[in-house]
Amino acid sequence: MRIATWNVNSLKARLGRVEEWLNDVQPDVLCLQETKLADDAFPALTFQALGYESAHHGQGQWNGVAILSKVGLTDVVANFADGQPLDPEARLITATCGGVRVSSVYVPNGRSLDHDHYQYKLRWMARLRAHVAQNSSPSDAVIVTGDFNIAPEDKDVFDPSKMVGSTHVSVAEREELEALCRWGMSDVFRHHHPEPKLYSWWDYRAGDFHMGRGMRIDLILGTASVVERSTFCVIDRNARKGTLPSDHAPVLVDLSES
Repeated sequence: MRIATWNVNSLKARLGRVEEWLNDVQPDVLCLQETKLADDAFPALTFQALGYESAHHGQGQWNGVAILSKVGLTDVVANFADGQPLDPEARLITATCGGVRVSSVYVPNGRSLDHDHYQYKLRWMARLRAHVAQNSSPSDAVIVTGDFNIAPEDKDVFDPSKMVGSTHVSVAEREELEALCRWGMSDVFRHHHPEPKLYSWWDYRAGDFHMGRGMRIDLILGTASVVERSTFCVIDRNARKGTLPSDHAPVLVDLSES
């Protein structure tokens, strides 16, 4: 089973690219972030024609997450299921696909360390951990994937010295990510690729993609059984090339049969 994640930075603007990529790469499950669509504008019929069921949690021109699946799509939960008031922003959707409990996440950016949005980001990550723990066990097959807006380590950033005092690399953010991992998840990409200078996001400005100045903030976290089943994991840099690309590249993992 092939599971992928992709922040498309507006599905309306990049639907043709997504369709082409689906035909070429043939993932069984694709998690999308930043669809920037309301639910009634989501192109479910387009994806159905390609063989995918879909579930979308959107709010119009901002945020928006989705899961597409060829291997079943059941027990869909939009937003948090932690017993607390719902998050007003559309950043999380969860479903069971092919026996794996999958969450597509778009973690808040944080903006700056002294901004209220940064505190929202930390609270959001704590809620994500509670959501996962309430709905799953570390012994289950669980994947939490998407745009985390957190670079786990300094080697996930082109030049850490330029990020000091910024979001994405702060101690508190990384501690929240590590707390989710301590619950029982691992960074699947790093299981296969321990080497540095591998990124999933590049700023549109100043030719950063071509200069190799990026960050790895699009992650696939999996429980032990997922990691054991993973046979291949890659960042598809080719999808960041060409006309009107997203500023993120897809990340995908192949799982053997359980």
